[in-house]
Amino acid sequence: MRITSLELLHVRPRWLFLIVHTDEGIDGYGEPIVEGRARTLAEAVRELEPLLIGEDPTRIEHLWQKMYRGAFYRGGPVLCSAISGVDTALWDITGKALGVPVHRLLGGPVRDRVRMYPHVGGSSPAEIAEAAKKRVSDGFTCMKMSVTPPLRHVEPPEVVEREVERFAAVRAAVGNGIDIAIDFHGRVSYPLALRLTRALEPYNPMFIEEPVLPDDPESMALIARSTVTPIATGERLFTRWGFSPIFEKRAASIVQPDLAHCGGISEGRRIAAAAETVSAGIAPHNPLGPINLAASLQLALATPNFIIQEFSGSAERRELGVGLITEPFEVKAGYIERREAPGLGIELEYDSIVADEFDGTWTTPTLTHTDDGSVAEW
Repeated sequence: MRITSLELLHVRPRWLFLIVHTDEGIDGYGEPIVEGRARTLAEAVRELEPLLIGEDPTRIEHLWQKMYRGAFYRGGPVLCSAISGVDTALWDITGKALGVPVHRLLGGPVRDRVRMYPHVGGSSPAEIAEAAKKRVSDGFTCMKMSVTPPLRHVEPPEVVEREVERFAAVRAAVGNGIDIAIDFHGRVSYPLALRLTRALEPYNPMFIEEPVLPDDPESMALIARSTVTPIATGERLFTRWGFSPIFEKRAASIVQPDLAHCGGISEGRRIAAAAETVSAGIAPHNPLGPINLAASLQLALATPNFIIQEFSGSAERRELGVGLITEPFEVKAGYIERREAPGLGIELEYDSIVADEFDGTWTTPTLTHTDDGSVAEW
């Protein structure tokens, strides 16, 4: 079997799907994307084509090394996300060729279902509390909220009180039997993150995500040592080398590789194994489409230190594949059941996707401070 071509499809609202075609008619799916940079990623994938055409797609590790190590420049969101999409597609092809799901190729399932968590939002404590209760009524046992942007380097006590009030309202609404995570998005400065982290402790967050930017592992490690709340990070880290400082400094006890960015299923597996050596778990990042979700589920099923899987939880359920794959995923009582279909376990609704394809334009919102007009951390 040989790779014959790579096909790219821009999918609303901001996704990029990859189809790797072979001469035996077995196609593999990947999702190579950096949010807001879909057209850049499409070109990056096309630049990998000369390394892949004519190759055996089941030589997954060889092709990963060829794409990553075969060029002078390596790493970063664009190159790693391009490799990630191809890698996932190669696992899909190999599983389909052998008639087994990817999790069987990774050593077999260690669980029967995958715990999921959605996002929850609302501008006021009452609004976010009501949204949280709806998530519980839908069967979820965990959800994630975010701090309110923008935040300055130093804020008065009322800002900390505002964020604590929002979290406390959600805790009161759902009770202590539900896990609530909170994402600082790296938009909080180190001194403010220390204050906010300690102020949230009485309400028992499941974890605090990106309390500071991941390129400052020293500050993140100091925050981790100052609190009993687990710290999580990883969506903006790439390959095992990117995660290495986090492990070395014990900066986080939960890591969040995104299989669309970190190096695909191959590298996600290695990151998970490295995390296990420092007693850390993984909770893969994924605000993306159903292909990346399918890949994340395959990894979760075969990974002992997996904790929980993110998805956006939109009303349209497109991230679960509604209108995009022939058998969309279903979340029942907060879990997705294991599938035994070969490869990633999905097939695209190709004609519908092509009919709705767009030019790939999606702009990441820019945040500014209203008092002086300066750019704020996203």
